Amino acid sequence: MCLAIPARIVKIIGERAEVDIGGIIKEASIALVKEVKEGDYVLIHTGYAIAKISKEEAEELLEIWKGIS
Repeated sequence: MCLAIPARIVKIIGERAEVDIGGIIKEASIALVKEVKEGDYVLIHTGYAIAKISKEEAEELLEIWKGIS
């Protein structure tokens, strides 16, 4: 089982990106996802973006996370 966290891409630098995870800015690899741009949402797992998701999916997942914590 893996845990992936939704994040918004803030800035792209080659195959890496600064991502916003609930107000915390981290760096992640975007080498595994194609055609992402600043403002897109992705799922992050162990420092890698593993899938592009919609804003609605990201918001729903963030609400679930808030309910758990």
